[in-house]
Amino acid sequence: MSRNHLICIVDDDPSMLRMLTRTVAASGFEVASFSSAEDLLDSGRISESTCLILDVDLPGISGLELQEKLNMDGEPVPLILISGQTTEATRQRALRDGAIAFFNEPFNISALVAALRSVQFLALV
Repeated sequence: MSRNHLICIVDDDPSMLRMLTRTVAASGFEVASFSSAEDLLDSGRISESTCLILDVDLPGISGLELQEKLNMDGEPVPLILISGQTTEATRQRALRDGAIAFFNEPFNISALVAALRSVQFLALV
């Protein structure tokens, strides 16, 4: 498994998780999908990930809380946050804390894939 290609996706909406998983995989990335941040943390896959795609509004540990935990633990993995309902303050916090992108639903899937490709490129440099 290559760190240069694994994208971990966390979303509690099964239809969104399926769509993201299929789209990211069809774009040439290896994908691991999770329905909660806790499942991702338990999987041990974060250290092999090039990028995480996180829903902001997860039950339990939210996407923002996971971002904060990873930063505090010294595991700053590039991540993209997505949200169906967000405020500008939430978006600004996510970006300030290191998110490479923040997308409000519905979002342009091509822009999401472009963000993933930029992370993949940087990981190879």
